[in-house]
Amino acid sequence: MAITKNIFGQTPDGQTVYTYLLDNGIGLKAEIITYGGIVKNLWVNGTDVVLGRDTLEEYYKNDGYYGAIIGRHANRIAGAEFVIGDTLYHVGKNEGENSLHGGICGFDKKVWQAEPSDGDEPSLILYRLSPDGEEGFPGNMNVSVTYTLTKNNGLLIHYRGVSDRDTAANFTNHSYFNLNGHNSTTIDGHTLWMNAEFYTPNTADCMPDGSVMPVKDTPFDFTTPKKVGQDINADFPQIQMFDGYDHNFAIYGRGFRKAAEVSAESGIKMEVYTDQPAAQLYTGNGIDTERVCKDGAVYAVHQALCIETQCFPNAMRYSHYPSPLLKAGEVYDSVTEYRFSF
Repeated sequence: MAITKNIFGQTPDGQTVYTYLLDNGIGLKAEIITYGGIVKNLWVNGTDVVLGRDTLEEYYKNDGYYGAIIGRHANRIAGAEFVIGDTLYHVGKNEGENSLHGGICGFDKKVWQAEPSDGDEPSLILYRLSPDGEEGFPGNMNVSVTYTLTKNNGLLIHYRGVSDRDTAANFTNHSYFNLNGHNSTTIDGHTLWMNAEFYTPNTADCMPDGSVMPVKDTPFDFTTPKKVGQDINADFPQIQMFDGYDHNFAIYGRGFRKAAEVSAESGIKMEVYTDQPAAQLYTGNGIDTERVCKDGAVYAVHQALCIETQCFPNAMRYSHYPSPLLKAGEVYDSVTEYRFSF
């Protein structure tokens, strides 16, 4: 119903960064910045449900990737390398010897071009060319990410990419949700259901070890809704190792389907729909508890949860995982929707 554009700041190399405020007129508003395609604010019936920063300068050190577009490859790549055909590619190392969320300067740190479209379902198309060799990934890739506020009070995210060489493509959004409000208490009291009967256990460096295990009789079983905090401190190695959840769940079924549902004491409910094979559940175990953030808030560990729809992490290494390989000329085309009711 309305789109408002404002200047948010300027990068050290002189690029102007804008904010776009989208309002569907029926209870959902989103403020998105062209730096990193970051969802800075997301108001559901007046409550801002995403964690974030206040200024562009604060986003330069965006520990935790708050609200950002992630690419070319979400999550982790072991050893920061993968093979396509007979060629070994080395990508940016930014988590020890591994690559995380696109490398040292991934999509989350780029300034995107923007094209707004007003109407009953206001949208913002963000687009850029990711050049051949960016962070070590092969191929010139034209990428677009479209944010739309739907008539169903959904934040719909449409990812699209085409490369002129075979490459790896696995995009996501890294918003942190607290349905009681970003500056409220932890999400221990949120109720979570996940459409996932299997998850992938991690090595000590949070890398899937290649196995796929049933969630039944473990803290990872959200097939029956339960409080996030019920097992977040369980005496279970995979929980203790990461101080909570930071794991990939295999979403049951194929095509665009419901992956998860979260509800909170505020009365706000969020349903997550995706066509991706998996989603990473992250419960903010590593949140910086000393840094002042948006609206003067100081966030706590487990202040929010992320449901990052994705291909399996490190999938280039395991043939039994759904592959993120994108052939030259093929279209990467994926949709995820965070749908709210109140």
